Amino acid sequence: MLPHPMGEAVSIAGAFHECSLGLHKIDRSQLDSTAIEWLKKLDKLMDYSGLNDSTDKGLWQVKAETLTVDQKSELSHIIDELAHWFDG
Repeated sequence: MLPHPMGEAVSIAGAFHECSLGLHKIDRSQLDSTAIEWLKKLDKLMDYSGLNDSTDKGLWQVKAETLTVDQKSELSHIIDELAHWFDG
């Protein structure tokens, strides 16, 4: 997902969007506990509650700009693990 010509936050916001599209119809009750935990962590990382988009960038980009290096690493790891889990 990285790098993006318009910056890292734009790339992460794009990943948030793609994850949202890919996962919104998933019945989590049909997943195993490992996948459910990854999705809970992903939900937490994507949560933009309480953020304000005063510049019209989009709330996911605003959220992406708030992530720490550790959170970005965790996000990348979770997305990779989920991709492998769904592929298997």
